[in-house]
Amino acid sequence: MRKLTGVAALLFAAALLPGTSAQAQFDLSGEWSPRYHEDQPERIPGPDLVEFHGIPINEAGRLRGLSWSPSLLTLPEHQCKPHPSDYAHRGPGQMRIWNEYDSASQQLVAIHTRLRWQAPERTIWMDGRPHPPEYAPHTWQGFSTGKWDGQRLTVTTTHLKQGWYRRNGLARSDEAHVTEQFFRHENYLTQIVIIDDPVYLDEPFIRSNNWVLDPRQQITPYLCDIVVEVERPQGTVPHYLPGQNPYLEEYATKYGLPMEGVLGGAHTMYPDFIE
Repeated sequence: MRKLTGVAALLFAAALLPGTSAQAQFDLSGEWSPRYHEDQPERIPGPDLVEFHGIPINEAGRLRGLSWSPSLLTLPEHQCKPHPSDYAHRGPGQMRIWNEYDSASQQLVAIHTRLRWQAPERTIWMDGRPHPPEYAPHTWQGFSTGKWDGQRLTVTTTHLKQGWYRRNGLARSDEAHVTEQFFRHENYLTQIVIIDDPVYLDEPFIRSNNWVLDPRQQITPYLCDIVVEVERPQGTVPHYLPGQNPYLEEYATKYGLPMEGVLGGAHTMYPDFIE
């Protein structure tokens, strides 16, 4: 099986965009409006149930995805969850970026971001501090550190709460390690996300997002009210037991696709799988 190592993944990411010289870094601060032309069917209307192809999930990830029921999102404790930092940019991703400087030295201490959906705020530490020990608490945004490589910002994130790869049940574990690359080309910003997950993936998962600078953009406060949408006995958690997902073949039948491909896996990412 092909294995994309961390170094190879970074080289692959860099190859996707024009080269940059190792000179002064760009200022990423400002109001950024997302572009949804890439992966639009997944990011806007959303994926179908059991649409797992192209994602390098292992058997544990597949089993977890097939047990997921959309009704889970009607539970009060799931209604106002913010998107984790490795996924948040896939949704309504209007983003504000601002810098924090030390008042005495004027050295960059951190880069902060805020997104519109669920209003998550994230800190990317730029002062060289280490990541916390393994037993430290995990959060939705995780613990992120960044460094400049010429005009490319590389961000490393650990200590994430459990999240998801696709909003149809494919889970990302809390042991995942996330590497991001941010490139600015004049008024355009590109982010490449590389996720290594020893629990649910066989190979690294790579995706990208894009924004355009929009000085007129305003990110309004996000208000989320929790309500009881469906009356259920206390303690009920919607799910499907193994082998009982009623939508297992719906997507494959709708588009005339083989189940081997629909169920995903590392082999479904490569062109030779089509044969």
